[in-house]
Amino acid sequence: MNSSIFEDSKNVFLDSVDARDYIQLDRVSTIYQSLKDSVKKPLKMILLFGKPGTGKSMFLTKLYHDLSPSQKVFIYQTPILDEGEFFKSLARDMFNVKYQGELNFTQFMLIVEQKMQEEAEIPLVLLDEAQLYSSQQMEKIRLLSDTRSVKFVITLHKTEKEDLIAKEHFQTRIWETIELENASNTELKIYIQKKLMKANCFDSANMFSQKHVNQIYKLTKGNYRDTNKLLYTLFDIYAWYSENNQSKLKTNVISKKIVEMSAIHTGLLND
Repeated sequence: MNSSIFEDSKNVFLDSVDARDYIQLDRVSTIYQSLKDSVKKPLKMILLFGKPGTGKSMFLTKLYHDLSPSQKVFIYQTPILDEGEFFKSLARDMFNVKYQGELNFTQFMLIVEQKMQEEAEIPLVLLDEAQLYSSQQMEKIRLLSDTRSVKFVITLHKTEKEDLIAKEHFQTRIWETIELENASNTELKIYIQKKLMKANCFDSANMFSQKHVNQIYKLTKGNYRDTNKLLYTLFDIYAWYSENNQSKLKTNVISKKIVEMSAIHTGLLND
């Protein structure tokens, strides 16, 4: 295989969040469908919970992509940490109100009350990386959800600290908590091969046997982000060998040595 095939394969694993990159796995698809079903229920707030790299941002982006053609849905992938700017952004996006000067929570709630008398549809707001918001800001988001004028789907990292945050701020508000997990060994193979085949990299997809995936799984524990980083580096190394030292390159199977080199480079394995 020439280096361009490896370059194409490398780009499949770029660290990006794009709904078009969503890979259907049975368990993941079931969880995603339960999220879509939850959004239809009269819930005030839905929490997407999971360790970093388990696909929370991807779920949120896909949800926005799927729902935005038919309903009012707004996504904030980067937290707006200034409260005034946060409420001005919500007022502008949800109600087309361009507020001049400072906008505090009380003023924003008056806008919500006025506009929701005119609006039949409750807007859906998707907040990624909610653990970055201050406790005061999260309390106001919680109060806003209590009005049932706005519905929220938020993501939180699953760590001991964020577990406490979730319990403290949302225990009485959340009617649905959806937890995402790392891929299993079998799922990881399907994930890798489906991503490559989706980009027409069929030769690269065929390089992965379950034995090679087992090696990758031991290094990444099935974490999607770590797997993407590892395979991006792996195909980068393959592209280099293809250009500079092709005689040392086996292209029918993944090299255990190159997997280890990639793991060392990405910090998943200590040299």
